[in-house]
Amino acid sequence: FYQPWYHGNITRSKAEDLLSKAARDGSFLIRDSESIQGAYALCVLYQNCVYTYRILPNEDKKLSVQASEGVPIRFFTMLPELVEAYYSPNMGLVTHLQYSVQWEEEVEEEPEQNSHPPQLPPRNIPLDVKDGDSKTSEQASKSLSDIYLAKLQHMDLSILPEEHEMAIQEYFRTSVCLDAEQVQNGNPNLPGLKKLIMAVCKNLNRYGSEISRVMPTLEVFHRTLDQQLSPGIGPKQVGGTHNPLQLEQLTKLLYSIEDKVKGSVFEYVGFDAGPRKSLIPVVTFEVKQESLGISTKMFLKVDIESGKLYFKKSKDGPEDKYFVHNKILQLVKSQKMHAKLVIAVETEKEKVLRKEFVFDDTKKREGFCQLLQQMKNKHSEKPEPDMITVFVGTWNMGNAGPPPNINSWFQCKGQGKTQDDTADHIPHDFYVIGTQEDPLGEREWADTVKGVLRNITNISFKQVAIHTLWNIRIVVLAKPEHENRISHVFSDSVKTGIANTLGNKGAVGVSFMFNGTSFGFVNSHLTSGSEKKLRRNQNYASILRFLNLGDKKLNPFDITHRFTHLFWLGDLNYRVEMPSSEAENIVSKIKQQQYQELLTKDQLSMERKESKVFLHFAEEEITFAPTYRFERDTRERYAYTKAKATGTKYNLPSWCDRVLRKSYPLVHVVCQAYGCTNNIMTSDHSPVFASFEVGVASQYVSKQGMTPPPTQPTAPPGGIQIMNCVAILSTKSKTKFFIEFHSSFLEKTVKTTEGENSEHSDGSIKVWFGNQLTPIISDPEYLLDQHILICVKSTDSDESYGEGCVALRAAEISYTEFQITLTHHGEKTGTLTGGIQLRTSEGKPTEKLYGEAELRHRTYLFDFFLLRSCSNQPHDISNPNYMGVSFRGGNVIDKGWSYSMPPRNVPCGGQAGKEPKKGYDVSTRSPTGKPKMKPMSLTYDFSDRGENGKTSEMFDNPLYGSVTKSHGRSKDQDQQQKDLLIPPDVLFGSSKTADGDTDRPPVPTPRNRSYTCSENKPQPPTPVSLHPPSQKKPVVPSRSEGGMGLSRPPLPAKSRPGVPEPQTPKPRDYRDTSELTSKHRPPGRPVRLSRASSSPLFPVFMLS
Repeated sequence: FYQPWYHGNITRSKAEDLLSKAARDGSFLIRDSESIQGAYALCVLYQNCVYTYRILPNEDKKLSVQASEGVPIRFFTMLPELVEAYYSPNMGLVTHLQYSVQWEEEVEEEPEQNSHPPQLPPRNIPLDVKDGDSKTSEQASKSLSDIYLAKLQHMDLSILPEEHEMAIQEYFRTSVCLDAEQVQNGNPNLPGLKKLIMAVCKNLNRYGSEISRVMPTLEVFHRTLDQQLSPGIGPKQVGGTHNPLQLEQLTKLLYSIEDKVKGSVFEYVGFDAGPRKSLIPVVTFEVKQESLGISTKMFLKVDIESGKLYFKKSKDGPEDKYFVHNKILQLVKSQKMHAKLVIAVETEKEKVLRKEFVFDDTKKREGFCQLLQQMKNKHSEKPEPDMITVFVGTWNMGNAGPPPNINSWFQCKGQGKTQDDTADHIPHDFYVIGTQEDPLGEREWADTVKGVLRNITNISFKQVAIHTLWNIRIVVLAKPEHENRISHVFSDSVKTGIANTLGNKGAVGVSFMFNGTSFGFVNSHLTSGSEKKLRRNQNYASILRFLNLGDKKLNPFDITHRFTHLFWLGDLNYRVEMPSSEAENIVSKIKQQQYQELLTKDQLSMERKESKVFLHFAEEEITFAPTYRFERDTRERYAYTKAKATGTKYNLPSWCDRVLRKSYPLVHVVCQAYGCTNNIMTSDHSPVFASFEVGVASQYVSKQGMTPPPTQPTAPPGGIQIMNCVAILSTKSKTKFFIEFHSSFLEKTVKTTEGENSEHSDGSIKVWFGNQLTPIISDPEYLLDQHILICVKSTDSDESYGEGCVALRAAEISYTEFQITLTHHGEKTGTLTGGIQLRTSEGKPTEKLYGEAELRHRTYLFDFFLLRSCSNQPHDISNPNYMGVSFRGGNVIDKGWSYSMPPRNVPCGGQAGKEPKKGYDVSTRSPTGKPKMKPMSLTYDFSDRGENGKTSEMFDNPLYGSVTKSHGRSKDQDQQQKDLLIPPDVLFGSSKTADGDTDRPPVPTPRNRSYTCSENKPQPPTPVSLHPPSQKKPVVPSRSEGGMGLSRPPLPAKSRPGVPEPQTPKPRDYRDTSELTSKHRPPGRPVRLSRASSSPLFPVFMLS
């Protein structure tokens, strides 16, 4: 129905804006409810405030208004009837309806050439299959079934048990088809064959005579597959009783049958899974070795398969000097010379040997480091990864098929931030490919991508999901070993074409859980045209609101808050906003690679800077040429003019194709590559690639194992205290508010009581809250990986007025203040400040990754890194890429998480009260928040020796607390510090730990991680008093007289300074490995370790 006062699914904030413009008491409009599907919201303006009343349907679909108490409820069949009734006074509203606010019609878009749907749904098999092309899976499997059923008719089945005969016939009739389909999709395990073998051999372990019944069946099956039996195997050899020879024959038969079936099925569907050598070749790097000021040519040979690194004086020289993967302890990257690398290895005499090399360039050095990382990954004994790599690619194909070779796209080769040739064959864990104007069918495109990856990596990737909207498509592929780590896969699409009903523009998305980490991927094709920037912003907002991915329990949150890591890719169509007369000048600047001036006119960058779109998203620096609009079949010329009936249209060269990301605070994500190809030329767009290193959490497994005996006291439950919360909301609504807390560590959603409102000076509303949360698991390692999603809701309509996220890791040591930006549907709606205190159960760490207690320097490998230097320049030792956010101060943009900043030159924990080392300043940062050193992929040192074997200086990471022991303090003093920082337990009410919801996605487990030094420079949080003042005042950092260290987010929960280690022995955890350090290890020996299969297993850090 059409009514002028009905505004459909406009946002709450948009409704408030329209009513404020009307500026007359009694103005009203009706919109769709954001909290209840099928319900409406009646919004009324009175005395410059907006009052919202829900209109709810009952079981008979009759409508009623939730008005004031005491007013009789009236039911209406239609909305116009309801509105007419409420024009009358005294109906329970703040004022009766008087002036309807008219619906604003949007300007219709011009139909585009590609605004019609594909002729056939993209999910279909390719339309034209030429002679000689491979058969489709269905045709192939059907033919395979016919072949073997025909062969079976020539076999003598009378000697077989009836149930065996039926099982073989059923396999060739149906199961072989299913096996062929599984192989086509990348699963070579043949589940149908396994089921048949188990059915035939099920009684072998119980009855010795069963072998005489099984052998003839297997032989008939074998002859059907290949009528020539293997030598020495035949019916005549089968005796009446079982003996070792028969068992050996049975085993050979089973192996032979499996090989025959695999060979037949693989060959028929074109699946290449035969044993081949690794495609990651042995790589040799020519380097210069610096020793005593003399430069000598050397060769470093990396053999991933054997797990060895060779040091050679000539390229063809002897290979007698090498180090095995677990003897490579450390990589130290130079900050001043970007091609320099120090490699620390352990010799046979358990001494640390450090060698310094200079590569040809930075890219070669990075390629070498990636190969060593791959070698570590391949030979790791850890069961679960703590870090993975994700390839994200987007390509507007221009309704043309791909060229024969698109390898460069998946190898991140071309322009921009690219990878070295030595990393060409190193596979990513996930490949996420988004296409627009894609003319291929789903299966044809998926098979094309799988084939390219198989040729590059020698791996048959598994398809996680594929989703298509007209010609917009997203494909997600994963390594086969990750199959059982992936769950909760969802996909969805949103149309944003003309009137939001056509799918020529819009988005497709896929989400899933990887162990305990949630991922979301969105591929969008937004409105085209340089002048349609606002329409693109509206497309973005619509996708945010209506793309239905992730945990359905997080309904109040849009997709920007539902995932640990969200990646947004696609042809976003934002243009370079310059006059058309500048076209030649733009092309000239591109040829000279002068991109910065053009990027200042990039519409997406300008809209993001004004917080109109992609709020809190990050994008790697663009160092490649605009990807649109090229002449096809060349990358030398831009076709920036287009003849139309209305005249010449200009499409200035622009960065239309982009990849952005958004992650929760205090999680690890680093961009390793971002660029475009320059040799794929079938479209007027160039494909764009991005590669990310991403931290992941494992499934949580309790360290306790079995229930403790009755004599052993039960550990107290954990608790999270949220204190002094103040929300400032930008709204005209007159209502009360409460907060909902969502997290996987909570048994259910927790709601606060109504907050206390007060009018703010700028017209916004200030609300006070406070609450306590009880986690279902109080293990510190588990809780420190968790995040709390916060939603501020109204009591009148149960609709969200702002959402945000807080990381528990920040509150590991003490009460910590936070400040987050509240957003709703991609817009900033306010701020939330408060304090958080975390209490966890006590427990002995699963693993200790440091040496004897009397060592002067403890070196943890849990959540920090060390910086070693031989320069007197200040150094950035923070990790904002790991945090994903920046701190308040100066002109730094708020990214969703803030701490109060300490004064400069405050000594690190453990050194407080002493003069800081000259030349080092842990609070040093540039005023703009830009880094003072180039981001690099780093992991962290776990040896305590410096150059030449001497003990080196170690500097604390302000994010993770002190890495040194406290000096000159007794345990009592340490305990006093603990008491000072942590509020008393009276803040926490006692409650039992609840069992988790079975429908909840998996929760993470503790793990050791590797992290990356990067761009901006967050500062350490400051300790605050036990009961911070509620009034808004700047927090003044303080130090105790005893030299208390700064309050910082994460020091490993296993080993906090000042907290004595629990002495109660525990059963060995299944995750312990034989490479863990001994408790009585000599002090000088570095610690070795084995880490997750996809995480850095040796430390890399910066050397100035």
